Amino acid sequence: MVEIAILAFAVLVLLLTIGVPLPYCFGAGLMVMTLVGDATMKGTMLWGFNQLATPVLLAVPLFVFAGTLMSVSGIAGSLLKFVNLFVGRIRGGLGVVASFSCAIIGAISGSGLTGIAAIGPLLIPEMERQGYPRAYATALIANSSILGLLIPPSVTMIVYGWVTETSILASFLATLGPGLLIMLNFALVNLVMARKFPLILDDPKPFNEVLREGASRTVHALPALLMPVIILGGIYGGIMTPTEAAAIAVIYAIPVGFMIYKGLTWRNFVESGKESATAVGAILIMVLFSLMLSQIYVMEDIPQALVDAIFEITTDKVLLLIMVNLFLFLIGMVVNDVTAIILTAPLLLPLMSALGVSPVQFAAIMGVNTAMGGVTPPYASILYMGARIGQVPFTQVVKPAMILLLFGYLPVVVLVSVWPDLSEYIPALFGY
Repeated sequence: MVEIAILAFAVLVLLLTIGVPLPYCFGAGLMVMTLVGDATMKGTMLWGFNQLATPVLLAVPLFVFAGTLMSVSGIAGSLLKFVNLFVGRIRGGLGVVASFSCAIIGAISGSGLTGIAAIGPLLIPEMERQGYPRAYATALIANSSILGLLIPPSVTMIVYGWVTETSILASFLATLGPGLLIMLNFALVNLVMARKFPLILDDPKPFNEVLREGASRTVHALPALLMPVIILGGIYGGIMTPTEAAAIAVIYAIPVGFMIYKGLTWRNFVESGKESATAVGAILIMVLFSLMLSQIYVMEDIPQALVDAIFEITTDKVLLLIMVNLFLFLIGMVVNDVTAIILTAPLLLPLMSALGVSPVQFAAIMGVNTAMGGVTPPYASILYMGARIGQVPFTQVVKPAMILLLFGYLPVVVLVSVWPDLSEYIPALFGY
């Protein structure tokens, strides 16, 4: 069965690389396991539908909808102006604004696409006006947008906690430290890169005018700033579950978007609902098939066989962690983050446990590696979206994006693997 499982996995990856829609790829893997491996489908199908009927998964469409509403309601623009108040006046400060704003938006939406969708149209033209190359501005905002997958709450960590039966709150907190560190790294790399650009900085304003403008922006941003406070405070204060927090995010975003920032209209509200429903429908069909495939693997004891086979090659923990990171990186290059987690987490968790890596640390390892796939070709969905929004050829965006990944992101991938406290310390403070 191990050989048949490898064949099913190879068929799945092959179909993914040639562009077959995700649900059909997992369906083809199921067909291989059923026809060649003689695995039963009836019980697995019933088990899969039973797994989907859980309140935990309801958080996914709700966070996706909340993020879509943010993109069109004016909430993101208000947050952007507020962050710009503090760091926008220094040389390279507008790039720092991009990283910080995407982190705040990530603390609301849980999605990697919301940052580039909400911040890109506002900030890319402004960065170009100040003298940043348009391709660099696009790459910076696209890379910073993946912070939405790491700064809690995160859709990917909801899926990870659900698939591996790990506390979702602990999974949220596991990626908080790495996410904040990546945000700071991007800001520092941007400050260094900004020295090479012929930036045009605005003339300093009188102190009274700065004070008046700051007070105005702060008051205007308060409704938007309350959103992450309510969501995160509710979750970590034990007042609400992640699913309830996602519902509150939607309920809060609607009146704020309609009545305060007035960017939300009935037309774009309905369009946001359609867009979110389409995205979630595709995700859940894929989740069903991938769950069934993973369950067949578990029933056939494939994960344990994989652990035994790997330990026959080497038992060195550092070497095995390098192999796992490379594997996750390659998977992230061809599939999205949710798919990568559903596909690989059940297979790799036994290996990680055998190496002494806790499920909480493994959540961070999976989170940072699969998030990186969003800006790493050939998948690179966030980077492709950024190139479209920035109206820049994709080939021009790749180079600055890879520089940011090399110096801002990869060091954190290494730290997460070799320094458990980076991902486990904050969860431990909350008793996880």
